[in-house]
Amino acid sequence: MTHRKARVALTGLTAAVFGTLLIQGTALAADPATGKAIFGTSCGICHTVRPGDNKIGPTLFGIVGRKTGAVPDYTYSPANLAANIIWTDAELDKYLEAPRTIIPGTKMAYAGVKDAAKRADLIAYLDTLK
Repeated sequence: MTHRKARVALTGLTAAVFGTLLIQGTALAADPATGKAIFGTSCGICHTVRPGDNKIGPTLFGIVGRKTGAVPDYTYSPANLAANIIWTDAELDKYLEAPRTIIPGTKMAYAGVKDAAKRADLIAYLDTLK
């Protein structure tokens, strides 16, 4: 392989890597199907994705773009009601990594999803719930 061909191949590889790795510090190639499975094992114990169907936690249907404490007929902690956060992908990423750090006093007992790729997949799934 010539030097020029190697450089073109490396440039293509670099673009492919960056094109699949970075979006606000998390994996770009997020997979909603994988996120749905993560939801089932990590979130589905306390949350549903059906509109108006609250469990221990509020429904997560329509979570992206919603303000904290906004689900009707759910009793939020005072901390969550006062948080005044709009759940964007970036805010969800921070929250899902360490919920009690983002909203001290939340009643959500979950410790968080430390793996950035898993959070990205989970958020990609939550993005589909509209």
